[in-house]
Amino acid sequence: MAAPIKLNEVMKVTAMGIKPESITFANCTMESEKFITVREQIGDAVNIHIIDLMNPQKTEKRPISADAAIMNPVAKILALKSGNNLQIFNIELKSKMKAHQMPEAVVYWKWINERCMALVTATAVYHWTMEGTTEPVKMFDRLPAMSACQIINYRADAGEKWMVLIGISQAQDGSNRVVGNMQLYSKEKGQSQSIEGHAAAFSQFMCQGAGANSTLFCFANKGPTLKVHILEVVKGTASAPAFMKRAVDIQMPADAANDFPVAMQISDKYGLIFLVTKFGYLYVLDVETGTQVFMNRVSAETIFTTCVNSVSGGILGINRHAQVLHVQIDEQNIVKHIQGTLQNIDLAMKVAARAKLPGAEGLYSASFDQMLRSGDLNAAAEMAARSPNGVLRTPNTINKFKAAAQANPGQNPLLIYFSKILEDSTLNAVESIELARPVIQQGKQQLLQKWFDEGKLECSEDLGDLVKQVDGTLALKMYNKANCPAKVIACFVETQQYDKILTYAQRVGYNPEWTSILQNMVVLNPEGAVQLAQMLVNQDGGSKVDVAAVADLFLQRNMLQQTTAFLLAALKDNKPEEAALQTKLLEINLRNNAAQVAEAIMANGQLTHYDRPQIGGLCERAGLFQRALEHYTELKDLKRVIVHASQMQPDFLLEWFGSLDTAWAVELLKEMLKDMRQNLQICVQIATKYSEFLQPATLIAMFEEYKSMEGLYYYLGAIVNFSQDETVHYKYIVACTKVGLMKNDFKELERITRESQYYPPTKVKDYLKSEAKLADPRPLINVCDKHDMVEELTAYLYSKSMVKFIEVYVQKVNPHRTPQVVGALIDAGCQEDQIRTLVMSVRGMCPVEPLVAACQKRNRLRFLLPWLEARFEEGEQDPALHNALAMIYIDTNQNPEKFLQGNQYFDPKVVGAYCEKRDPHLAFIVYSNAPGGTCDEEAIKVTNDNKLYKAQAKFLVDRQNLELWATVLTDENPHKRELVDQVVSTALPQCKNGDAVANAVKAFMSANLPNELIELLEKIVLRPDSEFAANKSLQNLLLITACQVAAQGNLEESLRGRVMEYINRLDKFDGPDIATLCVSDGLFEEAFVIYKKFDDKKNAIGVLLDEIKDLERAKDFANACNMDEVWSTLATAQLTNNHVVDAIDSFVKSKDPSQYLEVIKAAQDADEYHALITFLRMARQKDFGTQEARGEIDTAMLMAYARTNMISELEEFVSSPNIANVEEVGERCAEMGMFEAARMLFSSISKHDKLASCLVRLKKFADAVEAARKANFTRTWKEVLVACVKAEEFRLAQMCGLNLMIIPDEIEELMKVYERRGYFEQLIQMLESGLSTDMGGNSSGIFTELAILYAKYKEAKLMDHLKLYFSRMNIPRVIRECERHEHWQALCFLHVANDEADNAALTMMNHASEAWEHVQFKDILGRCANPENLYKAVTFYVEEHPLDLTDLLTHLSKKEGVLDHSRVVVLMKRRLPLIKGYLETVQTHDMKSVNEALNTIYIEEEDFEKLAASVNTYTNFDQLELAGSLQRHDLLEMRRVAGMLYNKNKRYQQALELAKKDKLYKDAMQTAATSQDADLVEELLRFFVEVEAKECFAACLFTCYEYVKPDVVLELAWRNNIMDYSMPYLIQVARAYTTKVDTLVAEAEKHKEEAKKNQEAMEQQAGMGVDMGMQGGPLMLTMGQQGGQQQGGMGYGGDAYGMGGGMQGGMGGGMGMSMPGGNT
Repeated sequence: MAAPIKLNEVMKVTAMGIKPESITFANCTMESEKFITVREQIGDAVNIHIIDLMNPQKTEKRPISADAAIMNPVAKILALKSGNNLQIFNIELKSKMKAHQMPEAVVYWKWINERCMALVTATAVYHWTMEGTTEPVKMFDRLPAMSACQIINYRADAGEKWMVLIGISQAQDGSNRVVGNMQLYSKEKGQSQSIEGHAAAFSQFMCQGAGANSTLFCFANKGPTLKVHILEVVKGTASAPAFMKRAVDIQMPADAANDFPVAMQISDKYGLIFLVTKFGYLYVLDVETGTQVFMNRVSAETIFTTCVNSVSGGILGINRHAQVLHVQIDEQNIVKHIQGTLQNIDLAMKVAARAKLPGAEGLYSASFDQMLRSGDLNAAAEMAARSPNGVLRTPNTINKFKAAAQANPGQNPLLIYFSKILEDSTLNAVESIELARPVIQQGKQQLLQKWFDEGKLECSEDLGDLVKQVDGTLALKMYNKANCPAKVIACFVETQQYDKILTYAQRVGYNPEWTSILQNMVVLNPEGAVQLAQMLVNQDGGSKVDVAAVADLFLQRNMLQQTTAFLLAALKDNKPEEAALQTKLLEINLRNNAAQVAEAIMANGQLTHYDRPQIGGLCERAGLFQRALEHYTELKDLKRVIVHASQMQPDFLLEWFGSLDTAWAVELLKEMLKDMRQNLQICVQIATKYSEFLQPATLIAMFEEYKSMEGLYYYLGAIVNFSQDETVHYKYIVACTKVGLMKNDFKELERITRESQYYPPTKVKDYLKSEAKLADPRPLINVCDKHDMVEELTAYLYSKSMVKFIEVYVQKVNPHRTPQVVGALIDAGCQEDQIRTLVMSVRGMCPVEPLVAACQKRNRLRFLLPWLEARFEEGEQDPALHNALAMIYIDTNQNPEKFLQGNQYFDPKVVGAYCEKRDPHLAFIVYSNAPGGTCDEEAIKVTNDNKLYKAQAKFLVDRQNLELWATVLTDENPHKRELVDQVVSTALPQCKNGDAVANAVKAFMSANLPNELIELLEKIVLRPDSEFAANKSLQNLLLITACQVAAQGNLEESLRGRVMEYINRLDKFDGPDIATLCVSDGLFEEAFVIYKKFDDKKNAIGVLLDEIKDLERAKDFANACNMDEVWSTLATAQLTNNHVVDAIDSFVKSKDPSQYLEVIKAAQDADEYHALITFLRMARQKDFGTQEARGEIDTAMLMAYARTNMISELEEFVSSPNIANVEEVGERCAEMGMFEAARMLFSSISKHDKLASCLVRLKKFADAVEAARKANFTRTWKEVLVACVKAEEFRLAQMCGLNLMIIPDEIEELMKVYERRGYFEQLIQMLESGLSTDMGGNSSGIFTELAILYAKYKEAKLMDHLKLYFSRMNIPRVIRECERHEHWQALCFLHVANDEADNAALTMMNHASEAWEHVQFKDILGRCANPENLYKAVTFYVEEHPLDLTDLLTHLSKKEGVLDHSRVVVLMKRRLPLIKGYLETVQTHDMKSVNEALNTIYIEEEDFEKLAASVNTYTNFDQLELAGSLQRHDLLEMRRVAGMLYNKNKRYQQALELAKKDKLYKDAMQTAATSQDADLVEELLRFFVEVEAKECFAACLFTCYEYVKPDVVLELAWRNNIMDYSMPYLIQVARAYTTKVDTLVAEAEKHKEEAKKNQEAMEQQAGMGVDMGMQGGPLMLTMGQQGGQQQGGMGYGGDAYGMGGGMQGGMGGGMGMSMPGGNT
């Protein structure tokens, strides 16, 4: 039988990159199934690892320097401890929650729940809550007995009323056993108790008969034996029986005598205790009885921390090999295990009920039936109510309780059953209905409300129908909860909760017939109907109703307002397809005097698709002229309506005209202008607004056509400021003129001529001059001034004798036009004095330059001299003024040189050009003195033109302008030679300014005149008497120039070879710079001489090496110098030229190892290792300051020793201090095949992986394995493994393989190494030996591969291996291999283990001879997900194992919904008797196919008792068909069943005939009584008379008393002489009628007395004058009495009492009896 627990490895902590030494009790904590916290210290660095067990890939690593860390069991909250400091952080919020410094060290801490942490110090225990800012609160002091203990745990109960501190210590008796000590503390009592124990826990447990959980304290102690104690510390319910204290001895394995408990966890879900020991044993015990359920070893290593997995109800633990193990209860097998293995039925039932586990259904059913049979109804009800998964809560159970009620009249078992369920659970649908019936009958529906509010009832439509009879509101809630939308909406309508209907329908997705609902609502609540209709049409998915139909529904009831509101809501989306409804909406309002509503709708603009012409006509008739204009589309209609424009809003007309065509708009404006008095203003506004659209020309023509100059004036005045049309401006000027003439106001005319920019000036000027008779010329002045027609204006005004206006114009209007006015006056012949006076009056406001130009043009400049001199005296700086004065002084020869040299305001270019024609010398003066050199080019030009070269040379030297020099020294200048001669001969020799000389030299250089420059410089520099002979710059310049010329080959023959002469003669130049220049110009000898002259030996040898390239000469020079720096330079050159030995010799002489890298590389490339050793020895004596350089040198030294085979020197060097890269050298030696040297090198640095490679090649396999062990690298193990396997060193290969197989990615490659060579046995042996070792994170891979090998090569071991280790292997891979090798039994087992029940079942069926086993097959089928496999199994059993079929089906039917019973019936149609037992089991579901199948079986077996019970209990079958077949059956009892079926279906006549035929008279009488049909009863009576069954006649009268007519009985009895048999009936009838008459008489007398009293009271009131009203007639009561007394019989009150005319005629015929007042 399968184990009751499941064990699996969740993960391995070290797989997260955590060091194994960190997995200890102090560093590794696990508070719940969510997180593991590990503190890892490597050197001084401390990291905290937070492993998310739900998603290990999210593991966080945080560098936190803390002594300990612990995660909250629920949230990502981390507690840290460092010394006495405690801190709590919220990781997700990245914030610190709390911090505290403890007064003493915390030796143990633990989260006791998600809100509180326990802190244990050496003396006390504290609780620290996360809430608020509270500090740790001391709970109790530690007892002295606990002081020497190592604290390993601390626990508290759920209410934190009880706490227990657990510690262990070494026994003092010398036995070395571990003693457990606990301190149990009660918070309420404030007392502690010391207890011996190793592990403890608290549990919340529901004890028998209690209503609340009790707190149990469980602890385990290892003394001579292992004992577990369980006791109750907090009672759940005071009145409940006390919990029985338990003390249980646990039998421990013989090899675990020294074992002791280390952890205890209790699963409240299952009520089981998990006890874990140091040796890795797990004990599972029942918390109520202490019974041991299971024991097994789950870990080879100590599990040092555990916690409860709140999700699975199991436990998690971590052992010292870093394995996270998960132990959980196997819910499918735990009950079977207790029942089968332990043979403890009672415990099996308790555990199953506690956790709702499968497996105890049969036990519960048998026990329940036994209790019913024994009459223990309370216990039976308790069991049924608490049955696991509700296996007993079925209609069959209810029927059994109903049957029990008949056997126990004094009790109601069903109510007891329901009360038990209601204590802690809820009723299902059938139970809810069964409970509701008696409650409603007793009128206690408030109980139903209570149970509904508490969620105790399962709502259904049938329950709602039942409750609706007494409580509509509660029924509505039940319908809603049961998801019966039709019933819910019906209740909303009945209770007028219309606002909730649509919300509910949308919420549940129900779409009823809304129109019929609205028809009902519109009568009761029209507003509510409209509201609902509006909501219905405004749904996201579109309208839920026919909008037109609903609108007609409202209109039929004349609900205009509601119709409008509804249609507005329905048409808000403005869809084209709703055009007819939009038209209808507007029409009904316009035709029914609701024009304002229609106006509001149209104003809203919501509707746009209605019939606009139709609505327009309706609007016109309703007086809505604006709307009519909007809707009409014909011009004739618009003209007809526009005449009412005065009744329309101007704003509307302005907007509306914007929608018209241009031609129509003009036509309508003309129509409006016919009534100019009323419409002129609005016409102007329209024309203004749409001027651009209607075109100003058209509008101007329209206004002119109707001779509305005023309209034209206002229209153009509104647009003129925004128009650029010349016509608009011109017409507006004309309109202003004419309106101004009418009003004698020309202000607007003057303004527009002044401000407008767009009128045609000439046209306006001509109009104002000729057509307009204006006395004020200001408009004309504005036009002429703005458009530069001043001369014409001046001539016009001068001719009109308006000189005053000329003066005003130049003085106040525009003085800047004075030059034009002056010119026009001169042309007009005005006298000079008058013009001079006019100019003098303007003074400085007149611009000088135009005035001078105007006068100069007319040769009248001199008369302006007084005005010019006046402006000069005023300090005027205008260049034009000073130009004019200069011209006048030059022409009059009034000392012009003084004026030209002293005046700085005239324009030199203007005045110079003026002078060139008169005196070139004056022009040169003007140009040369121009500020900023602005006229330098003019100065050069005038000197060239007049051959003034000397002046030009001096001017150029003094100016010091290189750009100016460049212009004159260009080859294109024909005067260049003359100028250069003057510069060289006179200008520079006479110059004493060094900067000017330097500038001139630079100019010559820039002009590329080297020969001239050298000639110049020799005169300046080489002459001893020269001021610049020692000038460093000029010497440099001379040498540079000479070098450049020499390099270009352009030096004259006489000057060649003189560069060396210059170098020898001159001594003030910059030697290094000149030498560099010589090198660049190819003058290497000259450069070498300069370096030697300036004692720069390094550069000198550089020239020899780099330029002259003479190594021998350089070597001689180095010998001559004997300088380290020179030798180093030479060495570098030799190295570059691949003279390696010479270079190394030079480097050694220079004592310069700086180029060690290049030397090493060159020597190694040239294989000159002996010379290299010499260099390296020199280099090692130098201090480079960096380890890197020293390392390179030492590494090269190692390589040199190795390559020269100087092994002793190599070994000596390695053993001496060095920082060589030994590994690199070793690798290179290995690559070159020098394995012995490589071995020595790798051995010296403990590079075991590479050492192993060398040893393999040296065939030293044992040493190679040892080296691989030390290296512990995968690659190394693989290399050594392959070599050992090839050499058939299998023992050594196995050692390698054991280290490789723990790596998941390597095991397959490992197997290939063996399999390719056919070493299968050795491979299996290696893997088997690996099972006994620590397999690391690849345990699954090893078990998997071993299973595959067994499947391939050792089938006999396969099953045992699978059964032991299936949970630790990759099952899908093994499945594929087993299927490939046809191991069917193993394949079936693996499918089951992998939760592939469907595949397992198919395998069993397809390979039954090897794989099938009945009990296992049943269990597998119960887990199948594909229902088709169940029916395949049925077919399989029919063919292979028919006798076990019923057992199989019965087993499957225990789970609801697994089997389709109807389908099973169809499959077994021809073999139904085989499954009779199964059908009887599932008949409780009352399925038609099952009922009919069973009924068929019962008929075939003639088992009438079971048939009768079946048809009575289960009704889902064709009852009439069955009755029809049974009434022809040979067996009487079968025919009785047919009669019973006819009765149930109210076919009483057929039932009666069948009973009479079979002489079943009792059945016949019961049928007649059940039918309540008097005719049928009478027929039966007459039948009994006919067959002379007198006793049956009498019995029928008793049975059918209520439905027998007395006259018929008397007649039959009298005629057939059986009065004696009818007499009991007649006596009963007489008694009944007498009782009724007596009752009526008493009531009549009572009413008579009341009427009499009323009459007396009325008379008394009448006597008092009180008018009682009632229209003067008697009261109804009085009137009834009077009428009644006049009739015969018992007519009291007539119709008032419903008796009519009394009992006239008594009882009619028959017995001939008469009543008082009746007829005989």
